[in-house]
Amino acid sequence: MPIHYARKLTGSKRSPDGNRHLGVLLCFVAGAINAGGFLAVRQYTSHMTGIVSDMADNLALGAYRLVLPGLGALLSFLAGAACSAIMVNYARRRRMHGEYALPLLLEALLLLGFGVLGAQLADIAGLFVPLTVMTLCFIMGLQNALITKISKAEIRTTHITGIVTDIGIELGKLAYWNGRELQPGQHRVQANGERLWLLVTLVSAFFAGGVSGALGFQTMGYTATVPLALLLVAMAIVPALDDLVARQG
Repeated sequence: MPIHYARKLTGSKRSPDGNRHLGVLLCFVAGAINAGGFLAVRQYTSHMTGIVSDMADNLALGAYRLVLPGLGALLSFLAGAACSAIMVNYARRRRMHGEYALPLLLEALLLLGFGVLGAQLADIAGLFVPLTVMTLCFIMGLQNALITKISKAEIRTTHITGIVTDIGIELGKLAYWNGRELQPGQHRVQANGERLWLLVTLVSAFFAGGVSGALGFQTMGYTATVPLALLLVAMAIVPALDDLVARQG
């Protein structure tokens, strides 16, 4: 990956174009982790809506023991999001180039660990769920919080429901008939074509990642996460090295 492009993706100096490119790449990674992870741990680890709903159903049905696995996944996701915020704010206070790169390097490290030790982690009980589930939920929270902070909540990489909702809103604007004349103070309803294209691209990237992740896990098993980890390293390593050089200088 070219050095200038890596700085554009994950460096502290942001641009709308860099945010969009990073969002698309992270959507691909999230889709691959979510779909491939499902084959590994038998649950989707980015779908907090479904997890919380499942907890509520089990609680209402009196299946109290089944509530705990959902709680473990939810707390792991929250911990990942909190960790991302801590790392970004820590780096921001110190004016580091790797302000947004550090969480991605941590995500890459966790994916490498999952790929190498996944079979062993699956047999270790974590917080009401195996460590494999906790790791993937933590990664999802980490990544989603990062892109949320970078884009000021305009881009999500794991929250596809919100993206599809926004696509529907833009399509509604596109189909709206404004009429021949507007009353004073009224504005034409117009779709944002650039935003609509970005939203469709994000969903497509998540879907493509999901297909790749599922096929990868079927053929490679847990090690299918290793190429994803290497992609994250390629995206994030340049700003981190910039900080290292600055310290030595």
